[in-house]
Amino acid sequence: MLKNNRFSYFILIVSVIILGIVSRTIDGVPSFLGDTLYAVMVYFGIRLFFINNSFIKTMILALVFCFCIEFLQLYRAEWILAIRRTTLGHYALGQGFLWSDLGFYILGITIAYLIDSILVKRK
Repeated sequence: MLKNNRFSYFILIVSVIILGIVSRTIDGVPSFLGDTLYAVMVYFGIRLFFINNSFIKTMILALVFCFCIEFLQLYRAEWILAIRRTTLGHYALGQGFLWSDLGFYILGITIAYLIDSILVKRK
């Protein structure tokens, strides 16, 4: 069991990032895995900074954040396109809006919630 502390969430975030990077190097791994892992990382990031939030509040905040990033992809101003052309900008902001990504964000946040509620002992 992990303790409900910031270090535990930091380790989970780093693990998810490593898993996401590794998944990009393996042929045959579906691309939607990246969107799912992104949502998992966002959930744990919110837990890291707002550790006393309830699970439900964390889920809602993570979902709102992910949905905002996805809908922001509809905004096509040159300055934000330039940011998206960088590696970090591409990973953080994505490239193009897809309705299916919203479902993968829900899936990722649900997975993170389950991990959180099962593995992380609450005080």
